Amino acid sequence: MIPYGRQHITEEDISAVTEALKSDFLTQGPKIAEFEKAFAEYIGSKYAVAVSNGTAALHLCALALNVNEQTRVITSPITFAASANCVRYCGGEVHFADIDPKTYLLDLNKVRALLEKHPKGYFHGIIPVDFAGNAVNMEAYRKLADEFGCWIIEDACHAPGGFFTGSDSKKYFCGDSNFADLAIFSFHPVKHIACGEGGMITTNNEVLYKKLILLRTHGITKDPGLMHKNDGGWYYEMQDLGYNYRLTDFQAALGISQLLRADAGLIRRREIAQTYFDAFKTNTKIKGQSGVVEGHAYHLYIIETEKRKELYDHLRSKDIFCQVHYIPVHTLPYYQALGWKQGDVTNAEKYYSSCLSLPMYPTLSNEEQQFVIDCINDFLNA
Repeated sequence: MIPYGRQHITEEDISAVTEALKSDFLTQGPKIAEFEKAFAEYIGSKYAVAVSNGTAALHLCALALNVNEQTRVITSPITFAASANCVRYCGGEVHFADIDPKTYLLDLNKVRALLEKHPKGYFHGIIPVDFAGNAVNMEAYRKLADEFGCWIIEDACHAPGGFFTGSDSKKYFCGDSNFADLAIFSFHPVKHIACGEGGMITTNNEVLYKKLILLRTHGITKDPGLMHKNDGGWYYEMQDLGYNYRLTDFQAALGISQLLRADAGLIRRREIAQTYFDAFKTNTKIKGQSGVVEGHAYHLYIIETEKRKELYDHLRSKDIFCQVHYIPVHTLPYYQALGWKQGDVTNAEKYYSSCLSLPMYPTLSNEEQQFVIDCINDFLNA
């Protein structure tokens, strides 16, 4: 079987987890801080907060930014539902702007048009998504957000190690928080760094960082400098309504081990992307991505074809398990019940009708990839 994504667990990973399991801490131990420090250094942010999964990371970001029933937030419809759901968890209102059909990213011009349709202050936040690993130009979004008084959460779940080049010709890595207020990552098994489950929030804002730390653990602190009183070494205070969104030490140990070969994984992903591009660039029945994009982290490699359903079924018959990313969020029954309908976000809907994510993971062999390519070309050219 060839899946669209697969974790890569090495003997070093297993040894790291085993060592953590034999230690004095299974949770709330030293591996958490070690992972946070290593991840922040890798991404280039000042702070990192490890949490139980990417959805928890989004929820905590929304809480830290005081999202409530009066809050209106813009995001992409081509993303996993959690990018929008985090706003709904806090009672906020989600608005979907369309994607750029060339990059599949949230279209900056569409976001501007939506912002300009309403008085300044009507919208409070923007959640751009580094979809498939393609880095959003966060510098441009920061300028737009500042113009309209919005905060930014960057959903970088697909893109650790991805980057864009700023107006100063410097590389800015996804989630480095030079432009976003907060950024989030996922450590689901098919992601670049696998912890089974897990997530990370990055920020350069110390106030938000301290709030996230509090909210991650029930809103409870044991820090004497923050407590209103101190009855003794056992004493703690619940100062806010938080959640149990902690990561375990053995998951953090796995994350630390995986992080050590993250760059090697990126190199391999980009090699796979180049091979796909070269194989399909002359096939008129496939709309592929326009070359290998600099800074793209290639969590996914996506093609478009008018025979998507037929090709999907054919590949499954060959034990090639491709996937579709994503069903536009505004067309899901929950959001349709809130008033969204088919036809509201046309580029996203057109993309969904033809998109297919091909196998993309560092341990995909050249022979396996060639088999995928041959099956696709043979079917579409028949």
